[in-house]
Amino acid sequence: MTKKTVTAQYPDAQPELPPRSRGVIALFEENCTVCMLCARECPDWCIYIDSHKETLPATAPGGRERSRNVLDRFAIDFSLCMYCGICIEVCPFDALFWSPEFEYAETDIHELTHERDKLRDWMWTVPAPPALDPAAEDPKELVAARKAAEKQALEQNAGPGEESRQ
Repeated sequence: MTKKTVTAQYPDAQPELPPRSRGVIALFEENCTVCMLCARECPDWCIYIDSHKETLPATAPGGRERSRNVLDRFAIDFSLCMYCGICIEVCPFDALFWSPEFEYAETDIHELTHERDKLRDWMWTVPAPPALDPAAEDPKELVAARKAAEKQALEQNAGPGEESRQ
């Protein structure tokens, strides 16, 4: 209340957005395995995914052929989306991200369904993840890996006939 009010001239001056602002959902298509978890968990059913199966030849002689899903269509209807972020949270392969882009207004509501090309373009606007807190504890997986590496190094340094200390 003690500061002077300043009006930001929006189209000319872009606003400073908070680091975790929710704009639109961006797609990192290379990570998408067409598992359909995002579409199943969406409370608004605004994610549309189409795919087909493709058979890959055996990599080794005598091996069997593998099949994989290939993404044909990935679209999000932003006129239905409530920006809850459930689709991003449930994606096990980190294919969906929040982008801070918020200028995607359309004159026709039917144009708010954005296909994978548009979602892929928004991926370039996704900010890098924040740096880890230097005061935070190391993850338990990293601590366990370090202990195992130290134990292995001690066993290798101990010559034959010598017992390693534990």
